[in-house]
Amino acid sequence: MDNTLKHLAIIMDGNGRWAKLKNKARAYGHKKGVKTLKDITIWCANHKLECLTLYAFSTENWKRSKSEVDFLMKMLKKYLKDERSTYLDNHIRFKAIGDLEGFSKELRDTILKLENDTRHFKDFTQVLALNYGSKNEISRAFKSLLESPPSNISLLESLENEISNRLDTRNLPEVDLLLRTGGEMRLSNFLLWQSSYAELFFTPILWPDFTPKDLENIISDFYKRVRKFGELKC
Repeated sequence: MDNTLKHLAIIMDGNGRWAKLKNKARAYGHKKGVKTLKDITIWCANHKLECLTLYAFSTENWKRSKSEVDFLMKMLKKYLKDERSTYLDNHIRFKAIGDLEGFSKELRDTILKLENDTRHFKDFTQVLALNYGSKNEISRAFKSLLESPPSNISLLESLENEISNRLDTRNLPEVDLLLRTGGEMRLSNFLLWQSSYAELFFTPILWPDFTPKDLENIISDFYKRVRKFGELKC
């Protein structure tokens, strides 16, 4: 079995705590977190990963204060517009997963435009999970299955394939390594189906302080685990 790391998923946690430690507003941490997101994405693109999925805004994040949510929406739209050249110059395909109907039409159009402008890139895909929750995603997949069932599902494996093909991540490889920054040891409703055989890594480093070198060290540990325990998915 191929043990190459193809799909890395990251829960970017710690922006607010990082800002608090510096006696700054949470928005300051989110801005620094965007810089980290860019650095990590470019590193992954240059090191031959196939896919990087980042938990950017969850279905639960709507419970935050209106001022913070409004700031995050504006920051997301600005990021997608300002970083267009980063995607094009580095040959990065952009894809969004999640229930995008929860966003304004203007933001949805911005997301779809960047997806369209980068659709021809094949080697590396950056996925942003936006208004995403794994339970929500799986529920939508089952709703699709009920509304348009296949003509025949005789085996459990066939049913699993049908569900996978109706998830937001269809046509993407399964997650090999799921990493969470910030010290918490929870999956927080992120890619539960896709990470069923993933290696899990948790680091206390807050996301704004996380560097490509930190990621390089974690990936090195990942390969040590793979060599020690044999096949990646077992």
